[in-house]
Parts: sequence; C-alpha cells; structure tokens
Amino acid sequence: GCQKKRRPRAASAVVAYNSGLPATTTTMSNVSPAVVTESAYLTLHYRLAGADGTDIVTTFGTNPATLMLGQGQLAPFLEERLLGMAEGEHKTFTLSAADGFGERNPELLQWVSKATLDENSVPGADYKAGDLVDFAAPGGGRFAGMLREMREDAALFDFNHPLAGQHLQFEVKLISVL
Repeated sequence: GCQKKRRPRAASAVVAYNSGLPATTTTMSNVSPAVVTESAYLTLHYRLAGADGTDIVTTFGTNPATLMLGQGQLAPFLEERLLGMAEGEHKTFTLSAADGFGERNPELLQWVSKATLDENSVPGADYKAGDLVDFAAPGGGRFAGMLREMREDAALFDFNHPLAGQHLQFEVKLISVL
C-alpha cells in the first residue's frame, strides 16, 4: 500500500500574539515560568484596597489589565512589588503609608488666593469642599488639590495624594509576562 507521508510538526510550539507586538514562539519544555523584569509587558489582574479591605480600584471580575513596566502606568512602588514575580503567581502585599503614597505632609495644606485660583483653574467655577481642582503649574505642568475650605478671598487646598497616610493592600494575579 501507498502511504502518505506527513510532515513532522514543530515540537509543541506555542505562539503568543498581542496587538502590535511581534509574535513569539516558545518550545514547550521544563522551562521555568517567565519572570517580571523592569521592562516586561504584563497581563494581570490587580486590586488596590484600603487597610480595611475596601476596594479603591480592581480589575478582578472584569477584563485584566495589560501594561508595560517603566511607562508610568502603575505607581513605581507598585511596579517594584511585581519585579521577580513568576507568570501564574497570585500574591497580596500589605503596604504601610510610607511604602505607598507616603505619609501626609502638613506643608501641603496651602491657602490659595481667590485671584490665583481664578487665574490657574476654570474661571468662574463654583467650587465646593471636597472638589479635586486641577491647576496649571509653573513650567507648564498640571497638579491637583482637594478643596478643604472656601472663603471670600482664599481657598484652603490639600495637595497631598488622596491616598497619602493610608495603609494599603495590593493584590496581583499575574496572567502573562512577555
């Protein structure tokens, strides 16, 4: 009998492709899982919560996030926790205020004159305590402050990060590392 010869298949090649990145081929063997490096491209679920467990932001239960480390998509202290994690790992980190967004700095509570406020933010806006107000910074940048108190001639702003002074939980489930 006549037998048809089959071409041998590539040794269990797995092809990973993600929008805009070149396809990569890996041969399945006993290689250790990929580990996060300073410029890794990641797919992960993450959750940032207060010390009491209340979610501040989470991707669990929705689509996972994809990001490249070192691009400012995550705060540097969160990126540091990911370094060395292996693909498939699921960890929760407890962060003190100092390890997170820092302790609250009383010097960042500042009075801003009504004239300066009008000049550097949305003219004629009706601000109320608790509003986060965006300012034009010298040199062209932007910064934000939480309005604490409004008076006739001035406003008290808190320029601390809203999460400054808080202990946090950072939960990560690493799906893939490229």
